[in-house]
Amino acid sequence: GGAQMFKEAEKGTKEVNNERAEEALALNPDVIAVGCPFCNTMMTDGIKVKERESDVAVMDIAELIANAQDL
Repeated sequence: GGAQMFKEAEKGTKEVNNERAEEALALNPDVIAVGCPFCNTMMTDGIKVKERESDVAVMDIAELIANAQDL
């Protein structure tokens, strides 16, 4: 989860934020919804690593609800 950003990386081949971003991007989303500020930061960083920030938005659920009234 998002709290991983506060500790040293664990053994493995990939950072958790990059792994989760790859999993989300495999679904070809326009928006990736997150529920906590730490996950938002980690997912945003992962999307940037994949150079997809121009076509995929990372938004908190509260932002999605706030924007829903504009539809």
